[in-house]
Amino acid sequence: MFSAFRSAPSAARPSVTEVAELVAEERMILIDVREVAEAKASGVAKGARLIPLSLLGLKADPKHSDCELPHGLPIAVYCASGGRSGMAADVLTRLGYGPVHNLGGLRDWAAGGGAVVAY
Repeated sequence: MFSAFRSAPSAARPSVTEVAELVAEERMILIDVREVAEAKASGVAKGARLIPLSLLGLKADPKHSDCELPHGLPIAVYCASGGRSGMAADVLTRLGYGPVHNLGGLRDWAAGGGAVVAY
């Protein structure tokens, strides 16, 4: 079911349940890289930060004053189907974050039992 998940080769892929628990405990960051209009239309995973892929390089660059992400925590990303989240995982890895897990799309999150809330 989660064959669309992608992560660094050395990192074990967490389940949706594991991600939800870690995010709730503030031991993992969950990022939705879809556009705002998409999030408004379908909601977001509970606990997710919405950072569109088009802004991720800026919002995740520790050298930039608008950086919103701390280093030192694992990150899970998702989008609508997994394509943009794969690109986001690459961006975050290049910026020194890790491990980074591609959870695929919001449907994968919901199918794995993850809660979706209105944005």
